[in-house]
Amino acid sequence: MAVFFYGCVTLDGYLAAADHSLDWLYETGDASETGYDEFYSGMDVTLMGRRTFRELERAGDPAAVYPATENYVFTHEALSCPGFTAVSMDPVELVRSLGPARNIWVVGGNTILAPLLEGDLVDHLIVQVAPVLLGAGVPLFTQGEALRRFRLEEVRRYGQFAELVYSRPR
Repeated sequence: MAVFFYGCVTLDGYLAAADHSLDWLYETGDASETGYDEFYSGMDVTLMGRRTFRELERAGDPAAVYPATENYVFTHEALSCPGFTAVSMDPVELVRSLGPARNIWVVGGNTILAPLLEGDLVDHLIVQVAPVLLGAGVPLFTQGEALRRFRLEEVRRYGQFAELVYSRPR
């Protein structure tokens, strides 16, 4: 099993605007400018929060975006989208229950990423940085004060995006 965070942040470290929208990202570029297709082809499971899922719904059909993975949404609400399962358990418990032979992608939600980082379950951070300063919003990292080290594996450029690929030292 490997757990990945793969996503884009602003230069000042925000995943989303204060209203949780991703308009800043859509106005900067699109996935075709990145290595997204190659990355997604190696994933078995996606994990996301309710707000990330709602943003997917706002942008179109979530099932069309993630057709080849098991998709879990952390929410207390029922979901009516095929291919997505609502879960309300602890992210650490869910990840551990998924078994050892799965590649798990934390799509969005710092409230999902933080406990996984604190539980030393995140193996790879693939962070694309967009040339945007929001000034306020939803930060990528909100975990506790514990020191976490990652090793820089690669730096790539995709159009206006810089991609930083980190792995947890073994």
